[in-house]
Amino acid sequence: MKSHVIAHEAKRKVRLFEGEKSLVMTGLLGFLLAAVCAVWTLAFGGEVPPGGDVSKAFSFNAALGAFLLSTAAVSPFSALGARSRSVFRRAYIALALYAYFAETVQNFRGVNPRFVADGTAFDKAVGNVFAFVALLLVLFYLFLGVQFFRRKAYELRPELVLGVRYAMIAVVLSFAAGIWISVNQGRYIGSHGNIIWLHGLGFHALQAVPLVAWLTERSPLQASARRKLIHIAGVAFLLGLVAIGWQTMNGDAVLRWSMLPILAGVCFLVSLAAGALALRQSALRLNSAGGNKKSKLSRQL
Repeated sequence: MKSHVIAHEAKRKVRLFEGEKSLVMTGLLGFLLAAVCAVWTLAFGGEVPPGGDVSKAFSFNAALGAFLLSTAAVSPFSALGARSRSVFRRAYIALALYAYFAETVQNFRGVNPRFVADGTAFDKAVGNVFAFVALLLVLFYLFLGVQFFRRKAYELRPELVLGVRYAMIAVVLSFAAGIWISVNQGRYIGSHGNIIWLHGLGFHALQAVPLVAWLTERSPLQASARRKLIHIAGVAFLLGLVAIGWQTMNGDAVLRWSMLPILAGVCFLVSLAAGALALRQSALRLNSAGGNKKSKLSRQL
């Protein structure tokens, strides 16, 4: 009985972004840097000889910024202790700042920060450290992701943490695709395959599936129905990623009109439909609550 009271109290207190102001600010820095890169690209073009491309720095900074903001949103529900969260936060901020620096500065200098060709000793050093930083980003995130599969985390916000679990699995697939790009020495494979699709789409699960879970929390659905909706959204999203990965491994373009891309599209539509249903149920509860308040006010008058 006491454990249920404690869990209820924790659920009442924990909020999105709670205690993660510095991580939020680091994420917003990514959008600021992306805006600078976008203005430069529009004014002068993206390519910077011999090997830089400011448009790639734009997409990287924006993607990393969104990733950090999403992480800041769900991190409070990991059930990590204050010290462990602080270690993760500080380490991830330091790693992200270096990633911003390497991607932005090097592309403006005309150097590909990941695959340095005929660069100076400084360029090679930045590239080598960047590879090590990327590995640490993966390892630290795996440490965070595992926490959401503990019972202690689930008791904080069952539906939301269930959605985060699916998102974490998708993030692991994205990290695997990133490692694939590094081993492959580029994003292209086969005749038309592009690994960046799998790498990028997997990270978006961190926004999509937890959002469905968050909406179900605010719906009048029973707990079992909420969980089913989250499972549908999460499983469909993961199957969509698997289909895209399979298509890429075959060396074919994701947008090619064939069975695997169609299957991926259907899966993502199913996940989107689950989100739409959760949104509709959440809106019905909100309208019902508003109607009850108006009815109560009219009776008082």
